[in-house]
Amino acid sequence: MSSSSEAPPSEAPADVKPIKAVPVRHYGRWVAGVIILFVAFIVARSVITNNALHWPVVGDYLFDDRILRGLQNTLILTVISMVIGIVGGILLAVMRLSPNPLTSGAAAVYIWLFRGTPLITQLIIWNFLGLAYSRIGLGIPFGPTFVSWDTNLLITQFTASLLGLGLNEAAYMAEIVRGGIQSVDDGQLEAASALGMSRTRTLRRIILPQAMRVIIPPTGNETISMLKTTSLVVTIGYFELMVAAQTIYSQNLQTVPLLIVAALWYLFMTSVLTLVQIQIEKRFSRGTSRDVVQRPAWRSKLFSRGGGNVT
Repeated sequence: MSSSSEAPPSEAPADVKPIKAVPVRHYGRWVAGVIILFVAFIVARSVITNNALHWPVVGDYLFDDRILRGLQNTLILTVISMVIGIVGGILLAVMRLSPNPLTSGAAAVYIWLFRGTPLITQLIIWNFLGLAYSRIGLGIPFGPTFVSWDTNLLITQFTASLLGLGLNEAAYMAEIVRGGIQSVDDGQLEAASALGMSRTRTLRRIILPQAMRVIIPPTGNETISMLKTTSLVVTIGYFELMVAAQTIYSQNLQTVPLLIVAALWYLFMTSVLTLVQIQIEKRFSRGTSRDVVQRPAWRSKLFSRGGGNVT
């Protein structure tokens, strides 16, 4: 009978020292951070201590009744215009994807027309539509008119603002919604058709809920952009935040402080909308890989020393 002997374990040399990992120093990050903080301090100090900005006047008019009324009208314009834009965008996107060439062509012409002309031009056209059509009516084409209205009375400054902002936004939302719908795999539509679901029900129950993950982020951006774009209605004289500021500084000649007041309110509203957008995006991203991954905090990104190297 043969016996096998186990080999003795090899012993490490006595002169081998344990590995010591030294973190990589990112000195450039610290230098950049210091420079940024220094520049930010200089800019902030220059703005705060600049007597030409008249900060007491800014405080006096920040909650002025005219400013708050203009702010209210700005928010109303933003909300209603975005509702018109989103509803119209969904309708145009569905038409654009229709197999019917007339339906698809009509949507394409609409998008081409409203995206191809400046918004300020569209606002002025809607406001002065009465110059081209003195009356607008309902009736039989080339036949009798049942009811009609004076265009100048029907399309007020508020109506012209909504038509200009909302219909223009619908053209952009149509492309956003169309991109979201096309991002959904075709197999979803085929599976719904195999189950006997109608095209409308498939779009409402299957396609759009999945497309929302793609639609929500640019829609939030469009909403924030719309909030600021409402300032263009100053060209047709509708009373909103910028018109309120202009009305006041045309009387007291405090132009810069009143512009700062308007800017502060715009910054506040856009910040609130940004926070709302973040929460909505988190809700619709649940269940995706992006929702599972834990992103490091900004402090870790800025001051992280990274991996270690062996010396």
